[in-house]
Amino acid sequence: MVIALCALTAYISHMALAVFNDGVRPFMLDFIQKRTTRSATTAVSFGLSAGFIFGLGAPMALVSGVLNPWLLFLPTDILGLLSPKKWLAPLLGAGWGAVVVYGLGGANDLAKKLPVDFLDAMQQMSTPILFLFALFPVLAVTKQFGRLRGGIVGVIELALVVMTMKLWPTVFPGAIAMAVGVLALIGFAIDKDLKQRRADKAAGVSYELPEGVEDPMASLFSASAARLRRYLPLFMVLGAGVCVLAQMKIFGGGEATSFLIAKGQYAEAAQVDFYRVFGFIPLIATTALASGAYGIAGFTLAYPIGYLMPNPFLAALAGAAVFALEVLALSYIGKALGKLPSVRDSSEHLRSAISEALGLAILFGSLMAANAMGGGLGILICGGLYLMNEAMGRPVVKMAAAPVAVIIGGIVLNLLYWMNLFTPIKG
Repeated sequence: MVIALCALTAYISHMALAVFNDGVRPFMLDFIQKRTTRSATTAVSFGLSAGFIFGLGAPMALVSGVLNPWLLFLPTDILGLLSPKKWLAPLLGAGWGAVVVYGLGGANDLAKKLPVDFLDAMQQMSTPILFLFALFPVLAVTKQFGRLRGGIVGVIELALVVMTMKLWPTVFPGAIAMAVGVLALIGFAIDKDLKQRRADKAAGVSYELPEGVEDPMASLFSASAARLRRYLPLFMVLGAGVCVLAQMKIFGGGEATSFLIAKGQYAEAAQVDFYRVFGFIPLIATTALASGAYGIAGFTLAYPIGYLMPNPFLAALAGAAVFALEVLALSYIGKALGKLPSVRDSSEHLRSAISEALGLAILFGSLMAANAMGGGLGILICGGLYLMNEAMGRPVVKMAAAPVAVIIGGIVLNLLYWMNLFTPIKG
């Protein structure tokens, strides 16, 4: 299944119909309109994706034992764009899928045999990622609507986390808190937009263009939406594949989700990925309409739906239906977002808050892992590598730098052990 889906996503990337990396999508319009070359677009994709593949996707998959989109879909973006021939793209994608399927287990077994097991130590990352991730709605509310509302939402979330831990110990403590936080943010945004529209209407402000004047962005959006609708059957196959992969419980759509899937908490994983959707719908919809290239995972709704499906057949039907609805509704979503600027801003604040919360969680968890495998020496090596990356202008993207530092630190500690200069803590 993994090999087949990687082949399909590489083919779709080659056709410039969809890419996973949100940063690459804005460059696709020039490629589609032949204003730039395939090699130049491939270089952009590689530059924006390599750090996440090797610094975040691979370490997360090794630690959690669950596949993720950075490890599967970012490489197929690159391979699909790189391929000079249409028939070669799925072969390259399938090759990458085989490397992941057969190489991940071997790398894990090899790491487990080392005297300093850095993969076991990296399990320390799960707790800060799961708990700090729950705070992203609080950060988003504070940034967009001020300290008072942010503080109130923060207190409510804390109370809900404590209550969940006390009353429902088997439930992920942040699930209910995140739901309330995201709903509060959306409620504040919609309320602000409705008040602004009422005030503008009372003041006689019109949002309509003069008669005979065509909105150039509307024309571009219409052409892009029509291009994507022409390939609707292919997108439905893609949606079915993504949803089935999620249903198989070997794939998680995010950092926190990967650990929840690994623990068998599928309902909680579905909640977490569902809340993330609100931060990405405006970004994915607007970039797809502006560029003519959709997201490989769509609005990512296929993830939570897949986790909850009882079997692959229902997951395939649900995934195909969801992708069909998403592609057909793109134009309407774009128009709706144009009338709700505060909701659009909320999605940007949500994405920023998710990055900040996860950035701190991954850094803190990585230092905990460094301490678990090497004590003070481990913290010195891993923390030093992270700081050096910052000082050198971040050759490794910030979010991926700490896990990479732990892996390199683990290798260094094993070398020191073989040189009889370090004794593993558990030894």
